[in-house]
Order: sequence, then C-alpha cells, then structure tokens
Amino acid sequence: MKATRAHAPIDPEQACPIAPVVDIVFSRWTTPILWSLNEYGRQRFVELERRITTITPKVLTQRLRQLERDGLIVRTYHPEVPPRVEYEISELGRSLAPLFAHLADWAATNLDKVDRARHDHDAKSAR
Repeated sequence: MKATRAHAPIDPEQACPIAPVVDIVFSRWTTPILWSLNEYGRQRFVELERRITTITPKVLTQRLRQLERDGLIVRTYHPEVPPRVEYEISELGRSLAPLFAHLADWAATNLDKVDRARHDHDAKSAR
C-alpha cells in the first residue's frame, strides 16, 4: 500500500492567483473611474463626478485615494489660488486595457447567455 502525503489546507484566497487582481481592479467604482480617465484623459475631481453621476463625492474621494495608492492613477496637485488637483491614469493603469478589452468582448458574446440562464433558473425556481 502506497503512503499518501497529507496536504495542508489551502487558504482559498491564496488558491486563486487572480484574487488579488480582482480585489484591486474590480472593486466598486474602479472600472468606471479608470475607463473615464483612459477615455477622456486628465480630469479634475468635478469632471469625474459629472461623468460618473451615480457616485457620491465621498466614495469618489475614497476610490481615487485607493487607486493612487495602488499606482493605477496619478494625482497632480497644482499650488494655485484656488488649488487645482488633476487625476490621470498611470502606465500601470493603462496596462489593464487588454484585460478590459477581453472582458468587453466576453460581455458582447456572453451577457445574453447569462440573462437567458438567469431567466431559465428563475422560471424553474418559481414552480
């Protein structure tokens, strides 16, 4: 009889190598902010606020700080009167463009299938 090695339990967060990426990139509001900065270039806070109409100023501030900390955007402070702050996507943030392009392609091909599966599931559950 062959002896088997006992395997130590694996932390689910470490088992999936993309989990940290998902936490960084796909947390609420990150993708609309990065998309806006990539699409429209350098913007002031109020411009982002106008483009992403459903985000609150408090949450926008929090997300911008986190994205700056993560290196995905660059914050530039201009010591003028009144002070001016601008945000732009960093090279690291731009490096996510192929990932987002693949996800957009997946969405175009598969979101209708997801909707159909949800509809079918809900119809079965309603019985």
